[in-house]
Amino acid sequence: MASNESPLLRLGKGSDIVVVTGILVIVVMMVIPLPTFLVDLLLVLNMGLSLLVLLLTMNVKRPLELAVFPTLLLILTLFRLALSISTTRLILLQGDAGRVVEAFGHFVVGGNLVVGLVIFLILVVIQFIVITKGAERVAEVAARFTLDAMPGKQMSIDADLNAGLIDEDTARQRRLEVQREADFYGAMDGASKFVKGDAIAAIFIVLIDILGGFAVGVLQRGLSVEQAAARYTLLTVGDGLVSQIPALLVSTATGIIVTRAASDGNLGADLTKQLLSAPRVLAMTSLFLVLFGFVPGLPTMPFWTLAAVVGGSAYAALSAQRRHEEDERQAATEPAVERRPEDVTDLLQTDVVELEIGYGLIPLVDTVQGGDLLERITMIRRQIALELGIVVPAVRIRDNMQLKANEYSIKLHGIEVAKGSVDPGRFLAMASGAVTEPVEGIETREPAFGLPALWIEEAKRNEAEIRGYTVVDPPSVVATHLTEILRTHAAQLLSRQDTKRLLDRVREEQPALVDDLVPQQLSLGEVHRVLQGLLQEGVPIRNLVLILESLSDGVRVTRDLEALIEIVREGLAYQISQLYSEDGVMYAITIDPATEEEIAQAMVADERGSEVQLSAQRVEELYSAVAATVERALSRGQQPVILCSPAIRRAVRQLVARALPRIPVVSYKEIAANVQVHSAGMVSLRRAG
Repeated sequence: MASNESPLLRLGKGSDIVVVTGILVIVVMMVIPLPTFLVDLLLVLNMGLSLLVLLLTMNVKRPLELAVFPTLLLILTLFRLALSISTTRLILLQGDAGRVVEAFGHFVVGGNLVVGLVIFLILVVIQFIVITKGAERVAEVAARFTLDAMPGKQMSIDADLNAGLIDEDTARQRRLEVQREADFYGAMDGASKFVKGDAIAAIFIVLIDILGGFAVGVLQRGLSVEQAAARYTLLTVGDGLVSQIPALLVSTATGIIVTRAASDGNLGADLTKQLLSAPRVLAMTSLFLVLFGFVPGLPTMPFWTLAAVVGGSAYAALSAQRRHEEDERQAATEPAVERRPEDVTDLLQTDVVELEIGYGLIPLVDTVQGGDLLERITMIRRQIALELGIVVPAVRIRDNMQLKANEYSIKLHGIEVAKGSVDPGRFLAMASGAVTEPVEGIETREPAFGLPALWIEEAKRNEAEIRGYTVVDPPSVVATHLTEILRTHAAQLLSRQDTKRLLDRVREEQPALVDDLVPQQLSLGEVHRVLQGLLQEGVPIRNLVLILESLSDGVRVTRDLEALIEIVREGLAYQISQLYSEDGVMYAITIDPATEEEIAQAMVADERGSEVQLSAQRVEELYSAVAATVERALSRGQQPVILCSPAIRRAVRQLVARALPRIPVVSYKEIAANVQVHSAGMVSLRRAG
């Protein structure tokens, strides 16, 4: 059966063996003598590879497209040094290093030893001082800046992932690209030293070859000084030029690749586009060149020839610019019917949940610095889904320079709902009961529940825990605050689209239940409001099947949404009882019958539902009575609920929620049979009048 693999893939499978073999051959070249014809071939190969590398660097759009360049630089440098050793051996042993070296010694420099040495030294100076020195500095700065920018890039990727703008695979790929970019510039910082060392080595090799050639020619072979210089020294200079030209090409490629900025084209396209972007400047340049041609003593023809070329380029660039402007004018004068208005709908979009942080809290989010807040937020979303049965939208994390360094802000639908601050270098210690002895720290308030706390040094953490404090780290403080905000505002987080998704999931298992209720008896919006009503009081909606069954039964009796919410709550009695009881025991604060009767009489129904019309004085008395009873229960270690008759449960909740939003209000019908109710007190108002 024919294989579907591409030729490049099949070629790549054996490339590792070829590369390893090539490196071993380079090392062997330094030890074993090579024949002159093979040295000629390898010298030509060296020049060809150097030219190939230069052209590759000019055609890449981003340095990472040639990520193998630092390693390639090392291999090419090693190859040139091995060739220098081979040619040195041939020059000293045979007085003949092949036709390539001889051609460079005689033809390129005209057989003149002084000219050859000068050209060689100039090439070395250009490579060592100009190109290599600059490329080394650019690589060093680029490596440092890339490493400094990594935390911000990682945070941006994680924020986009949290916001749902990218998926896991895209985020993983972008993280890998950021890491590869840092590794590349770090490797280039070190690899540039290879080019620098190669230039230094070339000088020493030429000096050694000249001295060795004189020694062999004069002392061993009996040649005169002139004959030794004409033979050995000229070959040495030719050998130096043969090695320095490819080295110059590679060092130029090194400078190009480390100075490449982000671009949409290769080097040639960028240079042409950007140099011809100012035709008036080109025209002025052409004019000055023409004027230089009139200066006495200067050759006229070269200046005027170049002026003609630059002027022609200016004319071509100006014509292209005018055509572009004409196209824009035509587009602007087209009939309004054919023009589409600018789409600004994206500007109206707000993130459902946002966490803005000051610059001092970036380490809590940056995974490179050990921050795990992003992982905690992922766990929070899972936790809320398990507890309440809703999917919390992705949390968008961004830094906000308007916040103080250690501040953070939590926003819902673009509106700030909570704010806090943490000290990244300290731990938060809260008194969790009987504290044996106070610990030294900075007084503060725990942001989620407003409890008194202390910011303590990490060294005092164990000491504080021994003395009875609960100690948490800064990410836990932020995560706890965010979790509490999400729980409190769960009703706002549930959209109609979310409700539709939940119904669609139930429809997959029980289509008859959903189709019978929505939209036959209740609209999607009405079901949404019922679910919001449950979430508003912290009742989970995970058991959506039971909720829909209760709604289906209740809608036959009434279509009032408040009444339907109460019916659903009664259907969720076992779930509600489990929420507010411990080991089958529920501590309840009851309301005396006279007060219940007074609240019932004050209930007034309107088109938006029911409300309680009590006087401000009676409401204040109710707040005080409930708060005092709750405080006594909490002092005994009891977590109480307010228990009342089903008829006024909703009204009592409306009254109590304004002062004590965390105290649950349940009715007698919401207590499961297996739960024991213990009295935690009774609320009673004195007679009015």
